[in-house]
Amino acid sequence: MVNKKIKINFFQRKPRNGFSFSLEYIFEDIRKRLTDKIDARVFISKCYNDGYYSKFINIIEAAFRQGNDINHVTGEIHFLNLLMRKKRVVLTVLDCGMMPRKTGLAKIIVKWLYLTGPVKRAKVVTSISEATKAEIVGYTGCNPDKIRVIPVAIAPVFQPVHKQFNKTKPVILHIGTGHNKNLLRLIESLNNIECHLTIVGKLNPEYLEALSKFNVDYSNEYNVSNERLLEKYHECDILTFVSTFEGFGMPIVEANAVERVVVTSNLSSMPEVANEAACLVDPFSIEDIRNGILKVINDDNYRETLIEKGRVNKLRFNPDLIANQYFQLYQEVLSSKR
Repeated sequence: MVNKKIKINFFQRKPRNGFSFSLEYIFEDIRKRLTDKIDARVFISKCYNDGYYSKFINIIEAAFRQGNDINHVTGEIHFLNLLMRKKRVVLTVLDCGMMPRKTGLAKIIVKWLYLTGPVKRAKVVTSISEATKAEIVGYTGCNPDKIRVIPVAIAPVFQPVHKQFNKTKPVILHIGTGHNKNLLRLIESLNNIECHLTIVGKLNPEYLEALSKFNVDYSNEYNVSNERLLEKYHECDILTFVSTFEGFGMPIVEANAVERVVVTSNLSSMPEVANEAACLVDPFSIEDIRNGILKVINDDNYRETLIEKGRVNKLRFNPDLIANQYFQLYQEVLSSKR
């Protein structure tokens, strides 16, 4: 007897041109790994996630597209499930980064539209870290048992690539130029450290001024392909990921997999993702960032210990393991709704 595949409708945002790694890749990979177990259909929202009118159009469209087995809203467009049948909805919340950016009435509306309403209208919510789970519970007051933590899988292209560490002038890779990526403090922390900073992400005049002021040798690329980003990992000696906030922090695991030493933040999801396989620093302290970078440059034993722990840490994010966690969840939701 052949087991019947679970029918799942995946709902995804209308993607924009820009940075390569995204939730689209995450769920494309999961679908490929579960192809013999699920019958997947992917629905891309008609409108970009801009303004309330476009959100309303997308919500109506999603209601007509929902299926009878499972509907999985995959992130950013959480509100798509507001008119769906609750028992059939899995909602993934990647982070709650939309909340700190809002104030007053706008914050109240965004909280209901992105968190309170969608979480209430979902059978199960998945988050990609315990830190994000805690934030969801804090904002919505929902039962923590409703939220399952399923991390992001590491792409198979991230494999060990040997590189002799350059103590004389290490190449430091920094990915992302959003406000939370904390690039200004990183730049200042590198003042008088002999290094080359590789920045992936578009630089604004403030960043350019800081790079000049603190005399940091750097190169910059943005809108890079997946292949080019992988090359950047291969070329670097150190990954710095000193964000002030992250829902997950995939570059930490990617650097672990390529076997590059990592300096990252001691808050939000980053200690959880790093799991002792990184030098943790206070992202709000320029001195602490600087000391962390100098420690991994100068202390050979410490650096090699972190790289060895990275070899172990990456195993937690095996793609087949992550895909199977989603499949088990789909089975659970399907059986419980009947």
